Amino acid sequence: MGIPQPDNRAKIVAEKQPAADTRGAKFQYVGKTAMTALGLGSGLQYRFSHPGAILEIDWRDRASLAAVPNLRQI
Repeated sequence: MGIPQPDNRAKIVAEKQPAADTRGAKFQYVGKTAMTALGLGSGLQYRFSHPGAILEIDWRDRASLAAVPNLRQI
């Protein structure tokens, strides 16, 4: 038996996880119909197809979508 080697699995998983400030966010549409919103950070379009729809968005779009009426970050 030799000297036990450190388990590097936790480090590998941690390196693959984005930092807290780069994770996506979830937004819910609270309007009355449907809506498409444009994320100004990524350029992606988000289609909220019905009232109550929840989408996970790119972290770069959090600020711009937070300013959109009828969208709430959850």
